[in-house]
Amino acid sequence: MTKVSYLRASHGFRSPAPTPETLLQSHLARIDEREPTVHAFTALNRDSARREAKASAQRWLEGAPLSPIDGMAIGIKDIIETADMPTGQGSPMWAGFATGRDSASVQALREAGAIILGKTATTEFASTEQYSTTTNPHDEERTPGGSSSGSAAAVGSGMVPVALGSQVVGSTLRPASYCGCVGYKPSYGALNRGGSFDTLSQSCVGLIGAELEDVWAVARAIADRVGGDPGQAALEGPAALPAPKAPQRLAVLETDGWRHASKGALAAFEAELDRLRAAGVEIVGRSQNAGMAALEEALDGALALTWRIMSWEFRWPLGAYVKTHPNLVSAAMQGRLADAEKMTPADYNAALAARQRVRDIFAQQMEHLDGMIALSATGAAPVGLSYTGDPRMNVPASLLGVPAVSLPVLADEGLPLGVQLIRSAGDDAGLMELAAWRWTMENPHSGSDVASRGA
Repeated sequence: MTKVSYLRASHGFRSPAPTPETLLQSHLARIDEREPTVHAFTALNRDSARREAKASAQRWLEGAPLSPIDGMAIGIKDIIETADMPTGQGSPMWAGFATGRDSASVQALREAGAIILGKTATTEFASTEQYSTTTNPHDEERTPGGSSSGSAAAVGSGMVPVALGSQVVGSTLRPASYCGCVGYKPSYGALNRGGSFDTLSQSCVGLIGAELEDVWAVARAIADRVGGDPGQAALEGPAALPAPKAPQRLAVLETDGWRHASKGALAAFEAELDRLRAAGVEIVGRSQNAGMAALEEALDGALALTWRIMSWEFRWPLGAYVKTHPNLVSAAMQGRLADAEKMTPADYNAALAARQRVRDIFAQQMEHLDGMIALSATGAAPVGLSYTGDPRMNVPASLLGVPAVSLPVLADEGLPLGVQLIRSAGDDAGLMELAAWRWTMENPHSGSDVASRGA
């Protein structure tokens, strides 16, 4: 499946072709071709998109684009508010509901000249249990992952170059892995999630794209215009994708997910480590390093700890939803509420303290490393649409609140599989240096002609 960087394509916008209009037409044609099978979108705004593309083309012709992503078509996960389309949260309770306002991220993207093409499907309340009809663009019998299901499927099938998602456990990195996309989970709070029905304490705006430089440009466009979450440091770094920087020392992060990974995924990952060693990178793990062994032990049970934290934080709004619309809330989400109602504030405080202890151990280990590396998923996307896949490989970065990237450079069962790179909280630019280095190993010309472009 051909992947085209919007930033590289936009170099030609001052010549007759391509233009934002012709690129949009190619996206719409791709939607007409694939959407009947993929079901990535819950809403599309074709007429508005065409008007915005025409206006963008004129700005580029005049040499006055609003940003490098002026004219880029973007999908928006259906928990993120858009003034011109409903925000249904994957729930029949909110079907057709429109707030009439843009979220902070969408506001920023419009100010940057991006085209908000449509809303992408998600699971119920961006959780993992209640699934939608979205299919994997590489195999319609398989899940695209969740909960950013439509965002990953739309990018993976070439409908848009970038889509917004979110992540609390693995909702960006896992579907990116399954659908053969770049996935980026920023540091906690680095991108403003105001206007998103996504208030949990590990939640963050996530980005899924076909190319690493496009993903970074969209993240910078949001941070430059609306910053981070209130009280949190906004994403920092250069306007263009940071220059590649080779790591000297990476640690393998196995965690609980390792025990559930397929043989094919483990073999692909070991081959990846061999490539890195051949490139001069020192690889360490729990067997060679007592500190990493301590971190692995601390992360054992990270998924259960995350569920406890999430359950308490879901007391609202689930309590209100079940009280007012009990027949429109799934049994799985009602079960989560029941779990929350068994907890006390002391239980929640203890869970937060446990999370902080893990974060402290991780920070200590990162003092001696350039990053950590892991699988992005336990294997290829599972067959069937009733289960969005195992999130165990993704939960550590979410629990730790640190930035992580999934790069689609591996395969399992002949299907996409991502490798995950992790860096310290707040060092998203450093993560992108590392990711750009690995990405150029796979795509030697990727990013080379856009690295010097400003905002």
